[in-house]
Amino acid sequence: MLGKKLVTAQKRGETRALCLGLGMVACSMMMYFFIGITIVPFYTNSVWTTETVCKVLKANIKDKVFCPNSEGSKNEEIFPYPCLQVWVNLTASGQEVMLYQTEDTLERNPQCSYVPDKLENSKEVKARIETIASNFKKYQTFPCYYDPGGTQTNVILSRLYPSKGLLFAFLWPTLMFTGGCLIIVLVKISQYVSVLSAWQ
Repeated sequence: MLGKKLVTAQKRGETRALCLGLGMVACSMMMYFFIGITIVPFYTNSVWTTETVCKVLKANIKDKVFCPNSEGSKNEEIFPYPCLQVWVNLTASGQEVMLYQTEDTLERNPQCSYVPDKLENSKEVKARIETIASNFKKYQTFPCYYDPGGTQTNVILSRLYPSKGLLFAFLWPTLMFTGGCLIIVLVKISQYVSVLSAWQ
C-alpha cells in the first residue's frame, strides 16, 4: 500500500516537473518572439554602426521649439523646450556634423541634438538641457557612432540597442529555455530509470 502511494506521488511530481519544464520552454519562445519583433528590427535598421571619436566644435541653446507631433500621437504630446544643437568634428572623415543623442532623437526632431521627455516643470527641462550643454563643453572628446555607408551624415552619441544590450536581452530567455530543457531531460531520465528498475 505504501509502495503504491510512493509511486503515485512520484508520478505526480514528475508530471508537475514536466509541466514546469514545458512552461519554461514556451515562455522562452514567447520572449524570443517578442524580442525578435521589437528590439531586433531597431538594431538591424540602425545605420550608425561604426564607433569613432568626436570632438565638440560648438554647443548652442536656441530659443524654445515645439516637439513635432509624430504620427498617431495626441496634441498633448506637443510641448516647448529649449533646442540644444551640438556640432562635432568627426575624426573618421574630418567633417563638421551634427550630433544626436540616439536614433530616436533624429526622428522626433532633427533640429535638436537632445529631445527631453514631456515634463510639467519647464524649469527642470531647461536646467537639464543646460547641464548637458555644459558637459559637452567640459568633455570635448568622446566616442560616438557614424554611418560608414554615408547615407546619414550626422552622428549619434549612443545607440538605442547596442550589441551588448541585444546579447543581454537574449540572455534571460536563453537561460529559461536551457533550464526548461534540462528539467524535461531529467524527468525523462528519471522515468526511464524507474521503468528499468521495475522491469529488473
